[in-house]
Order: sequence, then C-alpha cells, then structure tokens
Amino acid sequence: MSRNHGRVVLAKKFAYIKEVLIGIGSGLVALLLLILGFSVSGGQIAHTSSPVTLPSSQTSANASPSASPTGSLARTCSINAQATDPLLGTFSGVIINSGTNEVLFNRNADVPAATASTLKLLTAAAAVQVLGPNYRVETKVYQDPANPGSIFLVGAGDPTLSRTVPGKQSVYLNAPKLSDLAVGVNAKVGTTPITKITLDSTLFNGPSWEPTWERSEQTQGFMSEVTALEVDGDRANPGAETSARSTTPVANAGKYFKAALGASAANATIVQGKVPAGMTQLTSVLSQPISVWIQHMLLVSDNTEAEYLARLVSLKEGMDGSFSSLDAAIKQALSYTNLPSSNLVIKDGSGLSNLNAVPPTYLAKLAQLIGSGLGNWNVLMNGMPVAHETGSLTDRFGGANLDADGKVVAKTGWIKHGYTLAGLIYAKDGTKMVFAVYALGNVSDSAKGAIDNLIAAAYRCGNTLSNN
Repeated sequence: MSRNHGRVVLAKKFAYIKEVLIGIGSGLVALLLLILGFSVSGGQIAHTSSPVTLPSSQTSANASPSASPTGSLARTCSINAQATDPLLGTFSGVIINSGTNEVLFNRNADVPAATASTLKLLTAAAAVQVLGPNYRVETKVYQDPANPGSIFLVGAGDPTLSRTVPGKQSVYLNAPKLSDLAVGVNAKVGTTPITKITLDSTLFNGPSWEPTWERSEQTQGFMSEVTALEVDGDRANPGAETSARSTTPVANAGKYFKAALGASAANATIVQGKVPAGMTQLTSVLSQPISVWIQHMLLVSDNTEAEYLARLVSLKEGMDGSFSSLDAAIKQALSYTNLPSSNLVIKDGSGLSNLNAVPPTYLAKLAQLIGSGLGNWNVLMNGMPVAHETGSLTDRFGGANLDADGKVVAKTGWIKHGYTLAGLIYAKDGTKMVFAVYALGNVSDSAKGAIDNLIAAAYRCGNTLSNN
C-alpha cells in the first residue's frame, strides 16, 4: 500500500456499442502481445483528467519477439550492485524490453510473492474489462406505499457517496451527494413526515473486514470496512485522503442521511434491514464512471475504491461480492489475456493482505498490456503515477535519480513487510521497458529509495542492461 498524504483534484456515457468495440480492441492487443511471448536473455497531489504526456519509445510494439542483440550491442550495463542493496531485503524482480520481449533482468521473477498495492493493477484491469470504463453505481431510495413515512436507503456499493454540502468536494471529485438524495425524497413525500429510515447494506456477502488486515490500517485512516452502504469511504474528514475510519460505516451513513433530510425526518428512527419487494422508488443518484474511480485509486493508492471495484466485478460475474469470491472473480476477469494465473493468490482487491501472491513477471506482462495505451488499457495508463511528478511517486526519484523524472510510470506498493513497484520505464536510449520489483521481509521505508536507485539505473542502461 502506498501512503500518499496529498490531496487529489481528479464523462458522458459512451454508447454501448462503442464500449464493446473498444473492449474487443483491447483484447486483440492483449492476445497479440501474449502470442509473441517473452524470451529470456541471461540466467497525494494534483491530477487532471487529461492523459499524461509520456516519452516516445524508439522500439516498436511489432518488433519480432525472437530478436537478438546485434553484433554491435554489448549488454554490459549492470545494475547488480543496486539489486543486492541490503535495504531491499528479500529481493525479486524482472525488467523486460517491451518492444522485443527480451527479459533483460531477472531475479526470482516467476516466484509468487506479496504484491502490496501493485495488486491494484489487477483489480483495475478486471474492472475495466468486466464492468467497462463507463459503468456507474446507482444508490436508490424507496418508500413503503402502505406506510409513506417509511423509506429505505439502499447501498449499491458506492463508497464515494458524500455527505459534503453542495459546493464542497470530498476526496472523490464530483461524487454523488446525500443532499441530492434528500432533495429528491423531500420533493416526493411533500408534507408527509418521515418516521422510519431503513438502511440496506446487504448487497455484499460475508465479512466486511479481511482478517489478515491490521486494524491499524483503519484507525490510521488507510482502509474502511467494506459495506455496500458507505459515505465518503467512511472518513472522519471527507476532504482528507488519510483519515480515520470507524467500525460503524452503515450507521454513520444513516446518521448523515437523516441530517440531510432535515425537518421532514427530525423524528425518524434509523434501523438496518433489507428493502422488501413491492417498494416504490423515490429517487436515486449515480456515481462517477468507474474510470474516474480507477484513475484516482491508482494515482493515490486508495484502498477503499480498490475493494469496492473488486466486489462489483464479483457481482457482475454472478458471484457474491465476498472476500472469498475475489480470487476466482479477478482471475476470471483477466482470463482473456492468457496470462497464466494458476499460481496467483488473491485475497483482496487492494493488496493490503500479506497473503496475496503474484509473480513479478505477471505484473510486468500486465504493465506491457497497460502500456499499449489502446482501448480500455488507456484508462489505467492515465491513472499511473509518474516519477517525481504525480500521485504516490511525487516525492520519489529526486536527487541523484532526478534524470529519471517523468520517465518512470508505475504503481507503488507498501505493506508492513514490503515495498513494491511495477510499471514502465522510458529509458534514456529510447527503449521502452516494463518491470516489477519486490523488496520484502526485513525492510524499512529506506527500501523505497533503494528501489528508485535500481530503476533509475535501469533507465540509464536501457537496452544495454545486463542480467549479470
């Protein structure tokens, strides 16, 4: 999990057929890249909705996968000194020439290991493929026609729903508001007093907290309970990325909704339950498209958004939205890529669990698909942090590594016993490379600098990078 404390300042729905065609394009790109294969060589922040301008690569995506170094190319540029830095703890990683598919550097890269927040790349990829980038979550309010004073607030899995007043923003830019629901309800009930508000958060099955997560993630403000009805990611401060969360997110949502309703609900009781059949819908609000969620989630490593995206994927695939469904759900969503997934272990959508296990090679190959920039992959590419410029990489790759400023585009990761980084390198010699590196075990915050030193060195080496 990357802990970025900056603020985030993050469209119209596309026609369905356009989304389908884009998805088909993404799949064809994925299949082409994977058919080509990989040959082994040696042994928080301001954000705009505009795509990040990235350096161009001199290598071609259509280059032959069997291409070998020319006689004049000497692979003599070593990063072994950086790779053996004790600050990296138990190190594994891979760096691949994206144009030729040659593995330039490999250290135990096929061994599954804890990913930290780089797992969010899998969650984001699953979401755009299964839900589509323009998918929106609709939160509804119903009324009992036999008892007009009784209403039901039904959660649909939108943690961005906000209690902020009109004109104010939460960390989720342009999120739907409880105040809009309240206006719609009051317009329909008229002078009828609201006597009872039932909160329905039954959409997701199973527990709301993964047992391998540390509760400090909640109290320190990095993760909320995962409930179908939640407001502002259950933050104590809706405008702060890092803000303490509670163990009662559904009750909190009810309290804020009652307040938004104002005088009409002054004497209403609040209970939790399931909306019965035959109720009349009064009003609803729509979330921002999940492409907006994805880009914010990747940029600042928002754990709550990641978990909700994973559950929406599970439900869309006919599963139950539980933690136990996520391994099968995400693998199924990404099966079309033909990336081998039998040895993956997916415990959550955010990467917080130390039991998640994905080989660095898998993440590097996924980064290659993301880096194609075509179709739905472009949603992920536009959300990736950029070295020394945006998101969770804003404060990294400075000092002696400043020459890599803007040339590394990658997802960060941090858990208690590990730091990870996965993405793309636009090397000094024009080579486009993809990579994933893990520093696990007995590591400290200094591991981030050691990872940056390694990747910056690879940036300087480019296609002369040696595996020795």
